[in-house]
Amino acid sequence: GAALALDRVIEVGHIFKLGTKYTEALGVTVLDPDGIERLVVMGSYGIGIGRAVAAAVEANHDESGIAWPAAIAPYEAVVTVVKADDPATLAAADEIYRGLLAAGVDVIIDDRDERPGVKFADAELIGFPYRVTVGPRGLADGEVEVMRRRGRDKSTLPVGEAVAVVAAAITAERTL
Repeated sequence: GAALALDRVIEVGHIFKLGTKYTEALGVTVLDPDGIERLVVMGSYGIGIGRAVAAAVEANHDESGIAWPAAIAPYEAVVTVVKADDPATLAAADEIYRGLLAAGVDVIIDDRDERPGVKFADAELIGFPYRVTVGPRGLADGEVEVMRRRGRDKSTLPVGEAVAVVAAAITAERTL
């Protein structure tokens, strides 16, 4: 067919044929279909977990950080609280957080006393597949913002629909 292409790659697994070196020394044999004793041919198989993670990051990042696929993300969503010192905002964020947990989503809540920009930058760097932003301005209109990390698609949803929409999106992405 085609011309040989040379590319940079990362080794995430390996196989070594060890042959009969060790089985001969240890006298390890099996009976073949004809009932004849044969030495076992050994192999060594390994997957480098760290390398597999590095390969996933290499394939799923941009200038702002990691964009984990939902299927392998440490957390699938972050609920980012804007004005965590506001009891109504914190209560709404906590309700969404608990709803996502109940829906089987691996979620974390960011209620740190930090500026929203710091929280957003941290969420992008960490690579949560989805970010649900809960703040007093949005809540005044009965809405939250949902951002999908891959592509940075943003949408505004009614508070009451956020859990179902985010959980459904994550469930769909888990099976890709």
